[in-house]
Amino acid sequence: MKIKHKKRINTYVPVSSMSDIAFLLLIFIMLLSLINNRKEIKIDYPEAKKPEVTQKDKNFEIYIDKEGFIYYSGKIIDFEDIENILVETINKNPDTRVHVIADRDCKYKNVDSVLNILKLFQHRLVSLVAKEIK
Repeated sequence: MKIKHKKRINTYVPVSSMSDIAFLLLIFIMLLSLINNRKEIKIDYPEAKKPEVTQKDKNFEIYIDKEGFIYYSGKIIDFEDIENILVETINKNPDTRVHVIADRDCKYKNVDSVLNILKLFQHRLVSLVAKEIK
């Protein structure tokens, strides 16, 4: 018994559409990488008539919102964590300037607790951040 085989038709894969898909994927990845994943903390800055301007390459910034939560690098942290992070940072670079950025409506006891931690380490390069009254 002889079986006849049908001739196969060569399949054609359109290569030009592959480059379009690769280009669209590249654009998608580039757009995703541009999205800033940093969590912004809503702070209503206190005001000062003549604030002193301090500039430094790297500042250690501690945010305190009006509910009294303490943030570092966009994450809520507690007092033990802030102490550990401060010890590491100050030991690496004793000239690190600490910026305490507190909401104008937060209770002073929350700011004072952070300042007491800095007093405990005897760190004197501390700035309370405010915006200038115009």
